[in-house]
Amino acid sequence: QVQLVESGGGLVQAGGSLRLSCAASGSSFTIRDMGWYRQAPGKQRDMVAKITFGGDTNYADSVKGRFTISRDDAKNTVDLQMNSLKPEDRAAYYCYARITTFQGIYMTTRDYWGQGTQVTVDS
Repeated sequence: QVQLVESGGGLVQAGGSLRLSCAASGSSFTIRDMGWYRQAPGKQRDMVAKITFGGDTNYADSVKGRFTISRDDAKNTVDLQMNSLKPEDRAAYYCYARITTFQGIYMTTRDYWGQGTQVTVDS
C-alpha cells in the first residue's frame, strides 16, 4: 500500500510564501505524474500544478509566475513553493500522484491522494 503525506500548510499574510511538501511511502512502486490540487469551501477541487515523470510542468493560470512545483524521485517527494500568496489562494491543498504498484507478476496503476493540508492567507 502506498501513502501520501503532506506537510507545510499554515497561516500566512498576503504577499508571503509557503512551501508544501508531499512524500510517498510504501513498497514496490514507481511514481508517474505528481501534482497539487486545492479545494476552497463550497467549491470543486481544482488542479494547481502538475509535473510529469519527465519533469514537464503545468500550472493553473491563477498561479503561474507565483507557484513552482518540483519533484525528487530519489526521495519520492513533490514540493510546491508558493510565493506572493493572495487571500484567494486560501484552500485545502491535496497532493496527488499516479502510481504503479507491483505485486508478484501483477502491476496496478491508479491515482493516490494525500489527506490535505490547509493554507490560509490573511489580507
